[in-house]
Amino acid sequence: MNKIGSNEVAIALDMCGCPNRCRHCWLGYSQNRKMSEQDLRWTAARFKKYLPCKLGVMSWFREPDFSDDYEKLYALEAELSDIKPYRFELLSTWRLARDEKYAKWAKKVGTDACQITLFGMEKTNDWFYRRRGAFQDCLTATERLLDVGIKPRWQIFLTKTIIPEIEELLELVDHLELRDRVKNFDLFMHTPGPEGEARKIEYLRLTLEDTRSIPDEIIESSCKYLNVEKLWHTESELISQILSEKEEFPYAYSCPKILCFYINSNWDVFSNMGTLDPWWKLGNLQTNSVQSIFDNFENNRVLGMKTIFTHPVKELANRFGNPDSTLMYSSKEDLEALWVAKHEQLYLNGQ
Repeated sequence: MNKIGSNEVAIALDMCGCPNRCRHCWLGYSQNRKMSEQDLRWTAARFKKYLPCKLGVMSWFREPDFSDDYEKLYALEAELSDIKPYRFELLSTWRLARDEKYAKWAKKVGTDACQITLFGMEKTNDWFYRRRGAFQDCLTATERLLDVGIKPRWQIFLTKTIIPEIEELLELVDHLELRDRVKNFDLFMHTPGPEGEARKIEYLRLTLEDTRSIPDEIIESSCKYLNVEKLWHTESELISQILSEKEEFPYAYSCPKILCFYINSNWDVFSNMGTLDPWWKLGNLQTNSVQSIFDNFENNRVLGMKTIFTHPVKELANRFGNPDSTLMYSSKEDLEALWVAKHEQLYLNGQ
């Protein structure tokens, strides 16, 4: 059982969608459909009726500020929330490259840093974004952030495709003089989590041998930023660790610091304790009460929740893990999430 016992819960509507269809995205591939201001008001009112804690309200969970009326939506979030609207140091790279006023507004509402995501140089990067021009948007966004005093940081996702381009990316950092122009410039990389769309690019996951060609410079800066001693582990190492540990509930997916309920444009509800795959669906806000949605979450009545509270992770490791694999994962939680998804897919297919 997973009780809603925190002092703060968030809800997020996918009101405007996203300009990208990133191949690494754990939220999956969704269509862009508009939701209205009234939709957000109605949703917030329904959740407030049942929540015994503070509520944070968001008008997005894929791309922040993708809507042209982003200022109005931010004000609406502030009106409906019991706390200051969440930002998570995220902005719309797409809008930063197209709206000269946006960076100034973001600074005005208290944004001090912003994350820019890269997958390689231009051709590789745009393939991952599934959008031509995304790489140039990242460069323009970086400059616009610097112009208004917001600190950009570069997040790099590590796959086989980026290995030949890492040196060129580091040269780009030097060319743009980011270490001189940004105090304590953050440049870090990590492997994609194998969830949502990212399960389709597992064939691009690095092996131990692949990692040996990565420059020490970026490994050291990544360890420093992420506050870890080691950036990745082989599947073999992680399986050995999992099989030697004492198991505790839930068997995969830890409880998030801030519980959030995502509502997509079809009104389907999910939590951030899982993904937006069908086996994590808690209900539909048009056809189910908030109370029944909470009941499904707290009493593990949906397939994903049921699995992580009843199927021992060691069982999943023996079924889906490869003890000889040198594929690299950031953590055992990533590997466990992949096994849960494989289990659910087989279950839904009657296997």
